[in-house]
Amino acid sequence: MHEQLKLENQLCFRLYAASRLVMQAYHPYLSELGITYPQYLVLLVLWEQDAQPVNDLARRLHLETNTVTPLLQRMEKEGLVTRKRGKEDGRQVIVSLTASGREMEDRAAAIPAAVGSRAACSRLTPASVPELFATLDDLIATLEDQAAE
Repeated sequence: MHEQLKLENQLCFRLYAASRLVMQAYHPYLSELGITYPQYLVLLVLWEQDAQPVNDLARRLHLETNTVTPLLQRMEKEGLVTRKRGKEDGRQVIVSLTASGREMEDRAAAIPAAVGSRAACSRLTPASVPELFATLDDLIATLEDQAAE
């Protein structure tokens, strides 16, 4: 067998497994709020800055607008966000938090620390997190640049 084809030598497998397990760690906390992980990500962006165009939300989440739109439609039906046409550009759809969506921020405030404590391990410490974030941000930017070519 080719050494480069062994599962333990695959970056993609480690990223996949870590991503799946991190989302699993979030699940009990998000279930209490009645939201999914993708909905949580949308809320995080809107809690930072409310009333954003769909295109900006999609860009922040590294997703295509046609992926984000059905998610936003479900969130609107659940009363978490509203979607309205832009006043200056009618082609633009602006997504805003409802009172219910804003209220959820306080209820979600403890989630990052709770998941962080569940994910703590000998090599992943509060001091090492910024370096890990920088490495992942660099990987994401590099892969996005290559995908755009």
